[in-house]
Amino acid sequence: MGFWTLFEVASMPILQVLIISLLGAFLATDYCKLFPEDTRRSLNKLVFVVFTPSLMFASLAKTVTLQDIISWWFMPVNMGITFLVGGIVGWFVVKILRPKLHLEGLIIATCSAGNVGNLLLILVPAVCNEDRSPFGNRDVCNSVGLSYASFSMALGGFYIWTISYQMVKSSAVKSKALEAAEEFVSKVEANNNLDATAQSQLLKERNEEGAITTVATKEVEDPEQHAIVSQESRPKQEGKGLLWVNVVAFLRQILKELMAPPTLGAIAGFVFGATVWLRKLIICEGAPLRVMQDSIKLLGDATIPCITLIIGGNLIGGLRSSKIKPLVIVGVVCARYVILPVIGIWVVKAAAKLGLLPSDPLFSYVLMLQFTVPPASNIGTMTQLFDVGQEECSVLFLWTYLVAAFALTTWSTIFMWILT
Repeated sequence: MGFWTLFEVASMPILQVLIISLLGAFLATDYCKLFPEDTRRSLNKLVFVVFTPSLMFASLAKTVTLQDIISWWFMPVNMGITFLVGGIVGWFVVKILRPKLHLEGLIIATCSAGNVGNLLLILVPAVCNEDRSPFGNRDVCNSVGLSYASFSMALGGFYIWTISYQMVKSSAVKSKALEAAEEFVSKVEANNNLDATAQSQLLKERNEEGAITTVATKEVEDPEQHAIVSQESRPKQEGKGLLWVNVVAFLRQILKELMAPPTLGAIAGFVFGATVWLRKLIICEGAPLRVMQDSIKLLGDATIPCITLIIGGNLIGGLRSSKIKPLVIVGVVCARYVILPVIGIWVVKAAAKLGLLPSDPLFSYVLMLQFTVPPASNIGTMTQLFDVGQEECSVLFLWTYLVAAFALTTWSTIFMWILT
């Protein structure tokens, strides 16, 4: 397959995303006024609670079996390496460029979480359908490639809605807590500037309330000292007891993240796909739950266009008010399209030499692509959920997806040359 043929194949899904994003941006303009912020926020909640879990379940239950899960065991490891390496690179970008607090989680998430779902569902079958595809018979390649992409999408959803979700959530919580603290301090300072006589009279009449206010103000002004005093006043706990409390808190947090609707949809899809009799209930002609599976698939098909429209709608506000540094955009682009693909080649080649991968070159190709795709579109859903960094996220997505049209094609060519 020639370079320009591959360029056309690889750029099609990227162009689809950009076209739908531009449509969302147009609908959100003051001229059109069909996609305002409140509408985007409501649609985003539907994507999170209904559409994304449906997509996860429908894709997994139909295409991935227990034998596939066992034989493809390295794919979850590979996905974990992409998140680990991308997270480390994103952390360095944050420490070097020092963006605003509410953007730290977004930057690390865009560096670590790639669009390993819908792009692969489009790209891999498109490569298989080419007459000169290096991956053998078209029908076999299509069937196997769809299973690889579906498994990749489910794993990506699991990682994204646990790790990336926590990154964005943590950054949003810290940012909002800091804003609340600054607002409180400003109110205290404003109260201190009141007329001295009136303030003195108020303090004389309410000595006890004044003392409480003084203590609260000191806590805001010197939180570290207050934390130290509070810690010293508590009874000391034994090492084992404190460790147990930390373990329980960590497990509780993990369980809470696993209860996110997209994660539950992925888990349910794994269960139905891996259990033979449950799988027959939903995929066989005339099966009792076939109509249910088809209905869930119909809901899942709305996920990608809805997310893309929301990203486009947020882009209008991002171009107007986003204050993201150009160097941050350059850092994310370098992380996703320079550092991660190089590391991906090394990881996959090393795993193949150690005999950890199946002999199918298409499997290795999918593993390499997981290091190369643009940021996951679900990150836009998260920023909308926590009302933090939506405009900056849209600007990041605009540039990363524009660059992806060339970068993904170039790396795909290199991957095929290496594997075939």
